[in-house]
Amino acid sequence: MNLFKQLLPTKRGLYGSLNHFRGSSFRFLHSSQETSVELHSQEQEVVIALGSNVGNRLHNFNEALQLMKKSGINITRHACLYETAPAYVTDQPQFLNSAVRAVTKLGPHELLGVLKKIEMDMGRTVGIRYGPRPIDLDILFYGKFKVNSDILTVPHERIWERPFVMAPLMDLLGLDVENDTVACWHSLSIRSGGLFESWEKLGGEYLIGKDRMKRVLPIGNDLWDWSLKTSVMGILNLTPDSFSDGGKFQSVEAAVSQVRLMILEGADMIDLGAQSTRPMASRISPQEELDRLIPVLEAILKMPEMNGKLISVDTFYSEVASEAVSKGAHIVNDVSGGQLDPNMTKVVAGLEVPYVAMHMRGDPTTMQNSENLQYDDVCKQVASELYSRFADAELSGIPAWRIIIDPGLGFSKKTEHNLDLLMRLPTMRAEIARKSLAMSHAPVLLGSSRKKFLGEICTRPAASERDPATVASVTAGVLGGANIVRVHNVRDNLDAVKLCDAMLKYKRSPA
Repeated sequence: MNLFKQLLPTKRGLYGSLNHFRGSSFRFLHSSQETSVELHSQEQEVVIALGSNVGNRLHNFNEALQLMKKSGINITRHACLYETAPAYVTDQPQFLNSAVRAVTKLGPHELLGVLKKIEMDMGRTVGIRYGPRPIDLDILFYGKFKVNSDILTVPHERIWERPFVMAPLMDLLGLDVENDTVACWHSLSIRSGGLFESWEKLGGEYLIGKDRMKRVLPIGNDLWDWSLKTSVMGILNLTPDSFSDGGKFQSVEAAVSQVRLMILEGADMIDLGAQSTRPMASRISPQEELDRLIPVLEAILKMPEMNGKLISVDTFYSEVASEAVSKGAHIVNDVSGGQLDPNMTKVVAGLEVPYVAMHMRGDPTTMQNSENLQYDDVCKQVASELYSRFADAELSGIPAWRIIIDPGLGFSKKTEHNLDLLMRLPTMRAEIARKSLAMSHAPVLLGSSRKKFLGEICTRPAASERDPATVASVTAGVLGGANIVRVHNVRDNLDAVKLCDAMLKYKRSPA
């Protein structure tokens, strides 16, 4: 009979932040009573690490996740995605690494058997230890239990020496300890300060972005390291009634000409919108939106200038998102964060493309009403509401490594709310980190361009006169941590972005 040990922390050992893991309360957790129990079928929360460096690594991840779901392993959270240099055996291709949290009724040895079968079914063979493999699946934690048998040790015995395991493991946590299972995982760390201290002792966030370990987001056939530079997204509105340039680019010829200009001026990606989301805009049907969008999308994809550039489709309809991606769009940009179409997140999960989840309350006709403008602390509340959108997307099957977040400047916000978010983006990220470190690391898209609040502050009623104010807002956003800026005027804002990136690089460089 296989036996394993269960850690039983009392309520006194469960605190809501990292600080409480330091000192006597954490030592109490670390010295919790241990009781031997037999395997049983109660649902347990587990952590499983993923690695791949043979074949299409991302496809291998997606296939493994699908097979896990079919085998009774219900995935609830995903870590970020990392491209890492090989360890131990260094003469082999680079790895992709990540991890997931899941719940399962499988016992630990049953779970091990299922994971080994998935590895074999995906082509893994007995080869060089630590050598190349299409998929590697390791159990890092199993409920509140320690497991020690001839074939399985949990926690995985080499967690503590492997940054490529610890980084995604940390992503699955929040700075607040959400339940007693997570508290037990902290108590199993080899460091008295829990998993946070173990990660810091390895080097922590300082390791990310170096040659041996990069946090990446898959777009098209590439892995995007958004820490290298801020990306500029050029706006192309195909609507007759958008607040800034409605009606200017409704013909295919005018749209193509504007895209060519934005690409020549340095845009990294183009965001196509065929449905106005200005305040009080009337909603059109998915078919009408497609009728506006698809001819322009098809024409843009034929432009030689678009080689190496990305296309985002700005829509809250799953039907539009699906058709646009099937035609060649790379990103789905949803101003509602999945709130206006219940099928959106499930559809995007199947499309396997990046998903921009923006914060908005209500819809364009209600977002600026008094109820939707009530905030006690806009940064904290936007963070909390974005986290809910993020969590819903994950449960629908969109992994954290495909999600981009947008605080939604101008949507359900007064002028002071927009200013608060612009100045306190790090606060928003920190608030998100309390619940999810993965989400706190996600790329942030900022869309302040020509918005009404800029006109109110600068007394510029015409949207076309707000470009200087847009440059100032973009500067503040990039210095505060924005990774993508969505703008009408690419040339001027690209100059601001380049200067901000240079300043940030200088700030990070050794004295």
